[in-house]
Amino acid sequence: MSIPENLKYTADHEWVSLEGDIATVGITEHAQEELTDIVFVELPEIGRECQEEEGIAVVESVKAASDIFAPISGEIVEANEELEADPALVNTDPHGKGWIFKMKVSDLAQVEALMDAAAYNTHIGG
Repeated sequence: MSIPENLKYTADHEWVSLEGDIATVGITEHAQEELTDIVFVELPEIGRECQEEEGIAVVESVKAASDIFAPISGEIVEANEELEADPALVNTDPHGKGWIFKMKVSDLAQVEALMDAAAYNTHIGG
């Protein structure tokens, strides 16, 4: 499994890509492999203010439903509406077209506190 070096990671298997003060968030390849076939994604509401570790979205697979937690505090500014028609994008391209939401970051230090690729690889037993 390839773990992108340019992303930050949470212990809950979410990834964060930062551009300026906008963070794009999705679930990791490891997470989607554990869930297997994603059949539905409940997206967060645009404009919603959320706190770090707050439940913000849900992915449902043929095996289970899993909460997606806000990896950092901020405001939801965009949700990946393509997932409503094609939730399997989370499986086929979890670090690309399968992103789930974007948020305006309240505290950039929270992003820096997330795991880098090497730490996440160790976290998942790689």
